[in-house]
Amino acid sequence: MEKIEKEKIQKTQDREETLIRILSTDIPGNASVYAGLTKIDGISWSFSNAICKSLNFSREKKIKELSEEEIKKISDFAKNPKLPEFMLNRRKDFESGENKHLTGSDVDLSRDFDIKRLKKIKSYKGIRHILGQPVRGQRTKSHFRKNKAVGVVGKRKKKGPEGG
Repeated sequence: MEKIEKEKIQKTQDREETLIRILSTDIPGNASVYAGLTKIDGISWSFSNAICKSLNFSREKKIKELSEEEIKKISDFAKNPKLPEFMLNRRKDFESGENKHLTGSDVDLSRDFDIKRLKKIKSYKGIRHILGQPVRGQRTKSHFRKNKAVGVVGKRKKKGPEGG
């Protein structure tokens, strides 16, 4: 009985150890570095590849095989990447005017602030966001019909004295 309980405890410890936390995101330990880094918000496949190349990591290396020092290198590089401008996800920031790369919850916050700013200044895109309509010029005749009647609405026939 005790042997079974010990095995269960060991299995749960193994599962806990396989989740590695990088930039406040849990990443499965059995994923490769290349694929695992893409689980972090703000890191695309190309950015993950750039991290692996610039820090000289093997792309096939598993996340659980990384040391604490290597994880710290990855997080520092993701916060302050030394890459060309086209690789960054926040070029010419509205407030500061500089090129940045945002990761984690910063991506969601900046997107929300941008949409709020568009709504506040009542730009065309902001008005489309307010109305819940598509923003990027899609056709709306047959799509984007949330909670609306679909089909042709015709006039009802009046019942007259003929019994019709």
